[in-house]
Amino acid sequence: MYTPTRTAVAPLTTEDAELLVAAARTAAEAAGATVSVTVLDAGGHLLAFRRDDRAVLISGETSTRKAYTALQLNAATADLVDAVRPDGPFHTLPTALDRPLLFIAGGLPVHRDGRLVGAVGVGGGAPDQDHAFATTALDALR
Repeated sequence: MYTPTRTAVAPLTTEDAELLVAAARTAAEAAGATVSVTVLDAGGHLLAFRRDDRAVLISGETSTRKAYTALQLNAATADLVDAVRPDGPFHTLPTALDRPLLFIAGGLPVHRDGRLVGAVGVGGGAPDQDHAFATTALDALR
């Protein structure tokens, strides 16, 4: 019987998640923005979350949905905006899954050794800001 070889990849840890949150928060504060940050592991489980008390309440849901979208599609949410337009290839995707997705910049997948290990989502700023804050967070993890 053939058993495929598995390569171990370190999972995203709570320490990694806290670093992602701290880096995104620091970048947002430097830009004068108030955001929420969500980090999910590869299974879509919440590892870390932070909502600034000055951020709008919906920013917490937004950051979580951005992270979930990036995780499920293994892509930056900023890269998916055109795909979900009515004439795009993913225009029916949000109704095909059991959890709503969010196609606004600010969600990024987290990879380690070429494998998907989680996702980070930032919500509350302008889309280009949220994407930049999430990118800064990923850079801190490397």
